[in-house]
Amino acid sequence: MAIKDLRILLSDLKPTLDSEVYVFCLLETVPKTLTPLSVFQEEEGRSIICKKLDAEAHELEFDATFKRITLAVYSSLEAVGLTAEISRVLTEANISANVVAAYSHDHVFVPEARAVEALELIRALSKN
Repeated sequence: MAIKDLRILLSDLKPTLDSEVYVFCLLETVPKTLTPLSVFQEEEGRSIICKKLDAEAHELEFDATFKRITLAVYSSLEAVGLTAEISRVLTEANISANVVAAYSHDHVFVPEARAVEALELIRALSKN
């Protein structure tokens, strides 16, 4: 059952760091040979998140590289404050965060170079 209570969510985050490197790209159309992690239709085109290796293989442009931290806690899409708390601790450390809320879990994309630091900061939320 999806959890809405912020205290319970924070006590059971269980963040994990994906070993893959990801990028964000903006495309008119997604190549049929590309399987992005996420696609979101924006006015400017299709915004995708995909593996860096796949983007390079398809000669796609991207600006930065990211690592994904998945919060294993089963968070409700109606939960209030989880994204704010994650953003707060990362903001205090001057780490950008791109949060994607999927059906069962939240995923935080952070700069590749600061991923381990971001993971530890998020883990520390569960200890408070």
